[in-house]
This record gives sequence, C-alpha cells and structure tokens, in this order.
Amino acid sequence: MSNTTLTADVVAKAALAILDNELGVVKTFHRAYEDEFSNQVNGYKIGDTLSIRRPADFTIRTGATLSTQDVIEGKTTLTIDQQIGVDFQFTSSDLTLKVSDLAERIMKPAMSTITNYMAYDCLNTMYKRIYNWVGTPGQTVNSFADFALAPQRLDTMAVPMDARHSVLSPADHWGLLGSQTALYIQDAARGAYRNGELGTIGGVETRMNQMTPTHTVGPLGGTPLVNGGSQNVTYDTAKNTWTQSLITDGWTAAAAARVKEGDVFTLYASGTSGAKVKMVNPRTKQVTDVDQQFVVTADGSSDGSGNLTLTISPPIITSGPHQTVNVAPADNAGLVFVGTASTGYVQNMAYHKNTMALAVVPMEMPAAAYGGHRESYKGISVRVIPIYDGTNDISKWRLDMLYGRKVIDPRLATRLSGS
Repeated sequence: MSNTTLTADVVAKAALAILDNELGVVKTFHRAYEDEFSNQVNGYKIGDTLSIRRPADFTIRTGATLSTQDVIEGKTTLTIDQQIGVDFQFTSSDLTLKVSDLAERIMKPAMSTITNYMAYDCLNTMYKRIYNWVGTPGQTVNSFADFALAPQRLDTMAVPMDARHSVLSPADHWGLLGSQTALYIQDAARGAYRNGELGTIGGVETRMNQMTPTHTVGPLGGTPLVNGGSQNVTYDTAKNTWTQSLITDGWTAAAAARVKEGDVFTLYASGTSGAKVKMVNPRTKQVTDVDQQFVVTADGSSDGSGNLTLTISPPIITSGPHQTVNVAPADNAGLVFVGTASTGYVQNMAYHKNTMALAVVPMEMPAAAYGGHRESYKGISVRVIPIYDGTNDISKWRLDMLYGRKVIDPRLATRLSGS
C-alpha cells in the first residue's frame, strides 16, 4: 500500500475500524440510546442525561369481573459522563506512513487499550448492581453443571430466552472449555479443543474476557441483624432507584467500611436459623425455592453502637405486581453474606442484553481544533484532533471517546461461580 500523509480523518477511520473489531463483550450491551442524545428539541440538544422508563408490571385477573390496576412506571437515567482517550505523537520524519503501518504500530495497541478499559468499566459497574449469585464463591466453573446454574437462575427469574450472554474469567473459561472437549458431540468438541471456543451453551453465548472484575467482600464483623420488622416498601417508593434502606444492628461497633458496594447477602425470615426470605416468580408471583439475595449498593460503616443502615437492591416488596419476596424479615432476623470477609472473588456473569445500557456519542468539535475529525460507525464514535508542537517539530494527536453506561434492569442477570 502506498504511503499516506496522516490527517485526522485517516487516523479516525483507521482507529474506528480497529475499534469495531476489538469491542468484544462491549457489543453485548443494549445500544439503542445513542440517537437520543443527537436529537434536538426546539433546536436544543437534550444534554448529557437521558431518562429511561422501567417497564410496568401487572397481576393476573381470574374470572370475568373487571379489576383494573394502576399503571406505575419507574424511570432511571443514563448519563454521558465518561471521557476516555489515548494520546500519541510523531516526529516529522514519521508523519508519512503506510496506513497498514499506522494500524499495526499505533492504532491497534491504542484501540486495544480503549476497549479493554471500556469492558472493565462496564463490567465493574454492572456486577455491583446484580444481586443474584449462583455457585460457591472461589470455585472454578469447570463443568456443564456449574455453568448451567446461571441459565437455570435466569429461567427462574423469567428472563427472556433471547439475547443471553455470559462473560467468564480466563480461569473459568478454560476450566469450562476443558470439560467440553470430552463430550461426544463432534463439532462442539472440535471447536472447543482446536480453537478454544465455547460458543453458545444452554442458550447463552459465552465469551472469555481478561477484564472480568474481582469483588472483595467487605470486612463485615459482628452478628448483623435486622433492626425492626416490617421494613418492606411499595414499588411506588422504589420504582426509580430499585433500592431501599434496611436498618440493621449487631455489627462490630464504630468500624469503617463494614460492607462494600457489591456485597451480596440473604435474610432469614426470623431469627438466625430456619426458613429464609424467598424469591417469587416475577410473572406468577408464586414463591420459589430460591433464597432471595440482596446486593449492597453503597459502602457502609457501623456507628459506635454497631448500627448500620444499608442501601440494598432489590427492594423488599411483599405484594402487588412488582412483588419480589414472599415475606419481609422480622425484627432480629439474621443477615448471611455470600463469601468470606475481605476475600476477593472473580465476577463471572450471565445476563440478558437489556441488563446494561451503553451509549457512545459523538463529541463536539472545538472551534479552535483546526484539522480535527470525527468518525462514527455502528453507534461508535471517535474524535481525533492534531496538535503541532513547533518548538520540537512534533505532531501530537489526541483521540477521544465519550460514553455513558448504566445498569437498567438488574433482574435480568446473575453472577456465577463454580460449585
């Protein structure tokens, strides 16, 4: 290929082509909101925040008698607040390159850095809002039975069968991969053994990601108990955040960061033994045999008396179309946390595409940015601006992306460990 004088549009096109091929797990998130940020109302853009409606839900009527229900829709927001980029430079002697050289030497490692960061940022944001966790923390996923716990939980939660994905750490990916090579399914075994591919298992498209995050459980301490019964709420009070406060006591007194954002726990219905608070099927509202799990959505520290008010998800809703549990925990019901205090666990996940929203929007081109260029393709946009350092005869380039990410429906996902 002949040499090409590098301009911003050449750099942007090369960067975008590589970025599209490198996205990987980022492509599995809901991507329908980019256009909303480009729309104008009365000549003005909507700004950096978009409201997203949470779907309404209903209870079934039996018999012929009319029984109307209020339609209550919650909402959440997606904010474009993440600006990332890479910056690089050429001397004048380097300024004329083959496009293939540019792609291989500079753009590929630059775009790999960006996509890896985006993947980690999105996955790290997502797992902290997911309250379902199947398997035993610390165990490797190394059998079909281990992996099947994830789609089984999605089925129990009435998650749609289409667009299901999973992301596994390298250890879990290769553990599961090794278990598949012995299967007497010729094509599947060939893909696993020769190419290191898992493909779709149990209706879930599986992929390995080196950026799969690790969660370290908080220090915990003491014997945490529910402080006061009847701490259930209505959907109307929790519809926008899908969280609530849970007043607890029994913690180690005056201890910083007893719980960490992302910690998961279950609740006894009463006392510290016996039956636990159970999950209900979100469609039929029938009680399941699954202990309802809750996730802590903000770090929390105990006071001098061992009291701690947690912010948790899902909210404890005991009736109505958005019911989450069969009963509210009684006063002095025990909390049981998943995993061991101060211990890190890799966060494999299985999820429906609509669990997480990602929007990458075109950045404004500053009026003073002479020679800059912005390129968009398939909902991905990059902006390239050249800056010349006349003192040192060096051409500097900045490449920027602007995006937002938000967990819009944590009911559609689960974390996954081996067993």
